Amino acid sequence: MASPQHTPNESQKWPDQSQEESMAPETYSLGGSTTSEDSNDHVEALAEELSRRISRLSDPATLTRRVTSVGTTGTTDPNYEVDYESEDDPDNPKNWTVKYKAMAMTFLSWNTLMVVLYSTSYTSGIADIAADFQSSNTIVTLGLTFYLIGLAAGSMLMAPLSEVYGRKPVSVSVETLIIVRFFGALFGSVMISTAPGMVSDLVTDEQRALAMSIWSIGPVNGPVVGPIIGGFVTQYLGWRWMNWIAMMFSAVSVVFALLMKETYSPIILQKKAARLRKETDEPRWWSRYDQKTSLGEMLKVNLGRPFVMAVTEPICIFWNIYIAIVYGILYLCFTAYPIVFRDIRGWSLGLSGLAFLGIGVGSLIMIACEPLIRRMINNHKKDPETGKPPPEAMVSIVCIAAVLVPAGELWFAWTCAPASIHWIAPILAGVLFGAGNTGVFIYASNYLAYSYGVYAASAMAGNSVVRSVLGGVLPLVGTYLYAGIGPNWSGTLLGLLEVIIIPIPVVFYKYGYKIREKSTLISQMQEDKRRLEGKRKRLLQRLEANANANAEAEAEKEKMEV
Repeated sequence: MASPQHTPNESQKWPDQSQEESMAPETYSLGGSTTSEDSNDHVEALAEELSRRISRLSDPATLTRRVTSVGTTGTTDPNYEVDYESEDDPDNPKNWTVKYKAMAMTFLSWNTLMVVLYSTSYTSGIADIAADFQSSNTIVTLGLTFYLIGLAAGSMLMAPLSEVYGRKPVSVSVETLIIVRFFGALFGSVMISTAPGMVSDLVTDEQRALAMSIWSIGPVNGPVVGPIIGGFVTQYLGWRWMNWIAMMFSAVSVVFALLMKETYSPIILQKKAARLRKETDEPRWWSRYDQKTSLGEMLKVNLGRPFVMAVTEPICIFWNIYIAIVYGILYLCFTAYPIVFRDIRGWSLGLSGLAFLGIGVGSLIMIACEPLIRRMINNHKKDPETGKPPPEAMVSIVCIAAVLVPAGELWFAWTCAPASIHWIAPILAGVLFGAGNTGVFIYASNYLAYSYGVYAASAMAGNSVVRSVLGGVLPLVGTYLYAGIGPNWSGTLLGLLEVIIIPIPVVFYKYGYKIREKSTLISQMQEDKRRLEGKRKRLLQRLEANANANAEAEAEKEKMEV
């Protein structure tokens, strides 16, 4: 129930950091020297605390999830610190039942699917919306652009508030529609921001890759399901019904939310300490997460560090460019597919949405290959410091995906038109394209997370902003691109662009460890880890010396008694 852990003295302040970064050991001090009079329990507790903090440096944080930063005040009794009682403590989300975890995964995947689905289903009604409001397709496409910009802004601004906002279903003007979609995405982005962290809360390190793959079924298939549902709904019920349908689906999310328990350990331990104070009438119960930072400090970190890393860290710069281009071209499909299957091939609005099934099948194939991919990653030479495969092992999968993406794009480019080419050919091209996009989405993101450890949230937030902005802007120019040079050459141009950026993952796979060594932030993180390892070793040596001294004292006492 309570573990005797040391707390910093009152003069020490926790830095302005997000929750996952506030746990970084470079900000932690032992708060005073340990003398020979210290108890073995106290020294052992210090060693255990350092071990936890060392592991936090190496492990990725809860990705883009943020809650408040907290720290201890120095006025607490270490004997009354609340922590999990053991590794099997049922309060720990990692020890919850498989049945409950499955329900939670379903909830997280479903909710993320709803956020992405609402983005892409809109594209099916663009022509009808333009006719309804007597506007151009380009202006109406701003509804998609501002939705993605809203997701980008929400990832930075709204995730710390942990609020979920329902979307308004009807509009009286195209301007209102665009603005409402922006705010719907702004608040709905909390699900995208927090879901990866919630998945990480529920599983162990060994289970994380599989869990993330299961969760990703929702977000990677949102771009596929959206046009399918949106196409048939718009064709038979009108474009406004897309909003009502989305609201009905969201009702399922409300049911899931009512059944969902808190998964974040800092909040769980905070509540546990508060409950113990109330039940035992003992005010000294505490957790190291009791002191909250202000919202201003939280936003300062959320808005500051991601942008600094995005423009100063070579890893972030190149991966942001790569992922954003792949993501942006994916969203260009919502311009290309209606042109190819409706305008050129004469399909109905509903049937043209089914063309996205090829991309969906490819995504599911990549997810289903997770056990094989995990073996491929684990077959890489282990890092001698961590005993695990280096982050570059994940880039090997991105290298494969980086070839699949342009292969699918170029295949689509030269089979999409003329209409005399069988319709199955461009749809099959989507299988390669979807598999490649999913591989990039999962494993490039994991590479960023594992490279930056406790700073993963900032790296991922910056990446989310860049890719969402580019994904929102490219569809605006897509209409002019496809109208100007036709779908064949437009697809070829995009495919060649994806070929040009293939060297990015290849270079990182081969030289990523050297690039990480030159990163100021990662070097600082490694130095902090080595420093804490030294402190831990000295504490363990002191513990061993105390144990030997106690043994000698006991032996001397026994001699005297004899």
